[in-house]
Amino acid sequence: MKRLFDLILAIIAGILLSMPIVIVSLLVRFTSPGPVLYWSDRVGKRNMLFKMPKFRTMRVGTPTVATHLLADPGAYLTPIGSFLRKSSLDELPQIWSILAGDMSFVGPRPALFNQEDLIVLRTECGVDSLVPGLTGWAQVNGRDALPIPDKVKLDQEYLQNANLLLDLHILYLTMKKVIKRDGIQH
Repeated sequence: MKRLFDLILAIIAGILLSMPIVIVSLLVRFTSPGPVLYWSDRVGKRNMLFKMPKFRTMRVGTPTVATHLLADPGAYLTPIGSFLRKSSLDELPQIWSILAGDMSFVGPRPALFNQEDLIVLRTECGVDSLVPGLTGWAQVNGRDALPIPDKVKLDQEYLQNANLLLDLHILYLTMKKVIKRDGIQH
């Protein structure tokens, strides 16, 4: 049921968002050198790696670490990178990952391949059994501001209570947070 929901919603979102995707692609292309998309190695279900696309918000050559680990993240942003992150427009290409089955609309955000502390804690709690999501329970309850153990506790709560109504509630809360630009640090 969840996979069917993801497919239908991804197809509808892809159609409705095709023009913004084209516009953002052109903006990224013309405001900084390098590719339009950044393909990040992420940890998926059962800790299998997959390539997750995002619109590129950082300059080419930025270290491959979580943004909060950079000494001065702002120094690495492209001219429109901050706007894309604050508006969450950088996430639009992840519709592809949902169509491909690597991601769902709702689940724990996929860890970077080198976020070993997060990966270990999620595995210990069984959260690695979930398909990662575009948004999730931890995202709507603190996003970037949460310490890793708190994110994992929220991911575990989602694992224990996951259902279609909760997913719809999380999607609604996500839309509210995106519109308000709530919880975004970079």
